[in-house]
Amino acid sequence: MAADSTDKKDAESSGTKDRERKSSRERDRKPSPARKRHRSRERNRSKSAERDRRMKDKDRDKERDRDKDRERGRKDRDGHRRDKDRSKRSRYAIKRREQQTEERRRLLEEERKKRRMFQDMGRKMLEDPQERERRERRERMERENNGNEDDDGRQKLREEKDKSKELHAIKERYLGGLKKRRRTLNIYHWNTYKEKHHVQLYGRGFIAGIDLKQQKREQSRFYGDLMEKRRTLEEKEQEETRLKKMRKKEAKQRWDDRHWSQKKLDEMTDRDWRIFREDYSITTKGGKIPNPIRNWKEYSLPAHIVEVIDKCGYKDPTPIQRQAIPIGLQNRDIIGVAETGSGKTAAFLIPLLVWITTLPKIERIEDSDQGPYAVILAPTRELAQQIEEETIKFGKPLGIRTVAVIGGISREDQGFRLRMGCEIVIATPGRLIDVLENRYLVLGRCTYVVLDEADRMIDMGFEPDVQKILEYIPVTNQKPDTEEAEDPEKMMMNFESGKHKYRQTVMFTATMPPAVERLARSYLRRPAVVYIGSAGKPHERVEQKVLLMSEGEKRKKLLEVLSHGFEPPIIIFVNQKKGCDVLAKSLEKMGYNACTLHGGKGQEQREFALSNLKAGAKDILVATDVAGRGIDIHDVSMVLNYDMAKNIEDYIHRIGRTGRAGKSGVALTFLTKEDSAVFYDLKQAFLESPVSTCPPELTNHPDAQHKPGTILTKKRREETIFA
Repeated sequence: MAADSTDKKDAESSGTKDRERKSSRERDRKPSPARKRHRSRERNRSKSAERDRRMKDKDRDKERDRDKDRERGRKDRDGHRRDKDRSKRSRYAIKRREQQTEERRRLLEEERKKRRMFQDMGRKMLEDPQERERRERRERMERENNGNEDDDGRQKLREEKDKSKELHAIKERYLGGLKKRRRTLNIYHWNTYKEKHHVQLYGRGFIAGIDLKQQKREQSRFYGDLMEKRRTLEEKEQEETRLKKMRKKEAKQRWDDRHWSQKKLDEMTDRDWRIFREDYSITTKGGKIPNPIRNWKEYSLPAHIVEVIDKCGYKDPTPIQRQAIPIGLQNRDIIGVAETGSGKTAAFLIPLLVWITTLPKIERIEDSDQGPYAVILAPTRELAQQIEEETIKFGKPLGIRTVAVIGGISREDQGFRLRMGCEIVIATPGRLIDVLENRYLVLGRCTYVVLDEADRMIDMGFEPDVQKILEYIPVTNQKPDTEEAEDPEKMMMNFESGKHKYRQTVMFTATMPPAVERLARSYLRRPAVVYIGSAGKPHERVEQKVLLMSEGEKRKKLLEVLSHGFEPPIIIFVNQKKGCDVLAKSLEKMGYNACTLHGGKGQEQREFALSNLKAGAKDILVATDVAGRGIDIHDVSMVLNYDMAKNIEDYIHRIGRTGRAGKSGVALTFLTKEDSAVFYDLKQAFLESPVSTCPPELTNHPDAQHKPGTILTKKRREETIFA
């Protein structure tokens, strides 16, 4: 027991000691309040120093930013002040320069007026008496024309009265204002003389005792004697004149077996003129059409024009020239639809030259700022240059100057030539608009406009350009859209004046698509339409051939065709520029003299290629559709379509490069499956040609049986019905 109690005491004492040690340890671990306050003071002191340092840095940054803002504001104010001073100085300098320019312009204008006055005085002193009389007559005519313009107000009032009368008549006729006419009965004998030969039941005869012939003779004699007594001397002369005209007319209408070529011009009857037009395949439409030209000497052209025509080698006029020239000389609008190579250039040049020779020559100093008398538009540069050559050939002996305004040549050089003065401008639409917009040219007195190859221009997308060019021409001299536009006397008024002449628009085309008809309706007034032959169809002198093959067989077949010995020059058409160059290089490797012509070539390269082909330095021309229209190369023996054209119109123009000027030619075409869209139209072209035979491969081809896009339907009796 004693032992247990001692053990318990020892345990309690040890537990007490442990608790004391633990509490003392905890007491040592906990800081005293004074120590806590000291630590917090130290901590606050360190935090306040850090805060002060941070605040100082922030204030320093704000001050630095404020200094930068002040510096930036000062620089901005200085910059604004400098800009303001600079703009003020520039305005003052510009104003002073404008004043100097205006003063210089005024001095130049005064100097120009003085120079012009001295020139006029010197010209009048040295002027020929005939020239002076001609000038005074021209000035008098201009004054009279200006006086006639004052009567426009009265003419308008008269037209308004006529319109009101016409409206009143329409109302009376269709709105019940006009009374219905009734048949009148002649119950008196006042109209006895109207029925002179009624049957008389007395006398001798063959039928029931009546001789009608004898009665007519007696009554005619009676009435003739009666009227003879009543007629005056003037009436007798008028009757004799009428009888002479009637006898002359009957003599003309009497059957004559002679051909029109064996008759004189005054012996030609209406029937002879119809036969003449049929012989030359001339068809006309649109109002009063004058008779065509039989030969140059019979027609009343000026002597100097006939002399130039003889020098140029035009022995006989072509069909389009026979009919278009008389219409053009009447100042009427013309639509000429003829095949390529038919002489359309001379058909519009000769009436133009006849008119220009009656006008004063354009001088550089006096009136070159009014522009030319005529503008001729062509779709391509080559065609424009070809027309320029023909115009120079006709116009140079007459002193008429021509300027070609086309791309590929310096615009400044063309502008210089235009400022020197010219009567005729030949241009492509794009470059002409460029020249007009940059004021190198004005069309203030242009009254003769020619659109050559109008269908090609529209196909190439030039329709908006053509319309824009025509809007530059004054509309004050446009023809009225009435029957007066078909009257030669009305159209020839003021024909020999430059500004007051009615504007004449001439359009030549090979086909008449709807776009060409729309353009003609907009800008032509009551035109005379001339069709020559089968316009828009293949030439009657071109033999067409086709070969069906694959694309890889074309090169081999081409060499076979060329080895058959066709006479140069030969034209080969392809569809792409790259293919054109590749084919020409391969032909040169084979030993052929070939040259290329396409839209990627420069103007000098294109002219060089054409001149080499015409001169005989090259035998083969590989070209795209750029050479398909209007280009005239003499004696082309064959046209080969290496690639078939995309449409039949381009095909017809391509093969039109051969068979020109009355000669024959050959057109060979390579066809592949990719060309099936034109098989039907190509077959029709073969069937319409009198010298071509359609091969069975094309005739029986499924794609040649109907037009592309046609929906085929079976007949009801051919349908199969399954039960």
